Amino acid sequence: MANRLASSTSPYLQQHAENPVDWYEWGEEAFTLAKSLDRPILLSVGYAACHWCHVMAHESFEDAATASFMNAHFVNVKVDREERPDVDAVYMQATQAMTGQGGWPMTCVLTPDGAPFFAGTYFPPEPAHGMPAFTQVLQALADAWENRRDEVLEAGNGIVQHLRTRGDVPSAPVAAPELDAAVATLTSQFDAAAGGFGPAPKFPPSMVLEFLLRHHARTGGENSLAMVEQTCDAMARGGIYDQLAGGFARYGVDRFWRVPHFEKMLYDNAQLLRVYARLGQFDRIARETADFMLAELRTAEGGFASALDADSEGHEGTFYVWSRRQLDDVLGPDDGSWAAGLLSVTDEGTFERGFSTLQMLDDPDDSARWARMREQLEEARSRRVRPDRDDKVVAAWNALAITALAEASVSLDDQRYADAAISAAELLVSVHGAGTDRFVRTSRDGVAGRTSAVLEDYGCTADAFLAVLGITGDAVWLGRARAVLDRALAQFPDGRGGFFDTARDAEELVVRPQDPTDNAHPSGTSALISALISFGAITGEHGYRRAAETALATVAPLIAQAPRFAGWSMAAAEALLSGPLEVAVVGPDGPQRRALHRAALALPGAVVVAGAAGVDVPLFRNRTEVDGRPAAYVCRNFVCARPVTDPGQIWGQVSGQVS
Repeated sequence: MANRLASSTSPYLQQHAENPVDWYEWGEEAFTLAKSLDRPILLSVGYAACHWCHVMAHESFEDAATASFMNAHFVNVKVDREERPDVDAVYMQATQAMTGQGGWPMTCVLTPDGAPFFAGTYFPPEPAHGMPAFTQVLQALADAWENRRDEVLEAGNGIVQHLRTRGDVPSAPVAAPELDAAVATLTSQFDAAAGGFGPAPKFPPSMVLEFLLRHHARTGGENSLAMVEQTCDAMARGGIYDQLAGGFARYGVDRFWRVPHFEKMLYDNAQLLRVYARLGQFDRIARETADFMLAELRTAEGGFASALDADSEGHEGTFYVWSRRQLDDVLGPDDGSWAAGLLSVTDEGTFERGFSTLQMLDDPDDSARWARMREQLEEARSRRVRPDRDDKVVAAWNALAITALAEASVSLDDQRYADAAISAAELLVSVHGAGTDRFVRTSRDGVAGRTSAVLEDYGCTADAFLAVLGITGDAVWLGRARAVLDRALAQFPDGRGGFFDTARDAEELVVRPQDPTDNAHPSGTSALISALISFGAITGEHGYRRAAETALATVAPLIAQAPRFAGWSMAAAEALLSGPLEVAVVGPDGPQRRALHRAALALPGAVVVAGAAGVDVPLFRNRTEVDGRPAAYVCRNFVCARPVTDPGQIWGQVSGQVS
């Protein structure tokens, strides 16, 4: 019999709808019941594409005896971390404070008031590798609640007080010396043999790469550009990239990007598309990634699904990996042998169970032969059992996709990407309510979820609306961006120049979360800073820029201490140092305007708007065509160089070669 999760809009929660565990969604009902029964809350947090979440579900939550004990001693609450990043942030901070590490699935036990007194991640069904069995943990916690209540409550209160402690973090301007120092730190952490930063596991450093591109554009530093190009090349050739259908997996478990964790996330592919589209030598990778997003992640309503699972047929990566025999079966022995050499498929396997990931460490010496075989392999793979898709639409991640596709439509001259970006942006308005006090974080099948948008949704969405303005010249998107930003500035300030991650009128948690760290995607703080900078550049309204500068100063300590986790804040700082550059591309749509737009968008960090003369945007005032031809106006602080009609002159204006 299905439990309460069957009607959830979260695919992750629905995965647990048939569990014998009597799950509740996060909310008042669960906490009221816990108080009335005088039981602790067992909080389990994960997400649909999480491999170890599936493992723990099969081992423990589908086990009748384990479920019976949980139901008798706890009120059990399931949370999708992607739907409720606020809840996840609070209890992940507690988990890290109590255990020194974190991850998913996350298991916390709370008092009926929400105070955590125990935390951990995955627990096996039997004792293993120094970890107790999950049932042992449950029994110990139930005993502690029953017989050592005072200790439990004291521990929970202590953790809450720790989480509420906000030290005095000094604010400081982020200028050229701080960004140059960050590049020096990143250089010391760069893997010169394999690309990327730090040891395995290796995550795509999308935001750091964008920062380095902007740093190179400002300073001419070849080292910054070299780190970007080497990392992008290594990722595109490795197993982390889908050599058959395009798109990137979540991360590489080894330093050489050979074996990925096979889940494919929307936010990774959106951010990587934006980087690859800026680098002309990677147009194929950018196009394949954009095509993957449209083919495999787009929803019927015009949004984008959150992720593809890592598992199928009971194993991780089964859909993507190949054996030597499988290549021969599809291609024949001659082509199979050639493909095995090209794709690093060995008899022993480079992954598990004799299978290999597909890598392309060198370009094929016969591109036509590879194109034919790739089509054969992709067709054969399409008959395999596909990984499940988490088809909830998350506002922030769709916004990242909108921005990337809008820019890619210009860089790759493909209207399909522009159409997809506009359609997804309209969904954020019509279904998610962006710009209103009913802005929600998620939707599914065109139905809005119940969770209010958080700061990252606001920042990323405002940026996306400005990107759509940039490719359409339709001033309605400027008004929509203004509405999102004005509400963010009213609802999220922390009183010290920074921002909380939840709105003032959002559900009250034991701690109001605030984390400026850029991790898998931009933090709410850095996303909002970026949008404020762009909006101020387009409108000339300095209040938005001042808010961005003040917030950026609060991130200065993070930039100094851990630049790998401040990539988007540093990219925003580079944009400020460069102006940011404001470019109005004026004229009717056509090859000439598109060429100018493409050249302007290649300026890292530039804010570009293209449209016909007369667009109702401040950046377009008194901007006209030149001698009847489309023209580009390159400006800083609304002070513009003479308009140019030759795309090749745009970079020259920036470097001072053209007056």
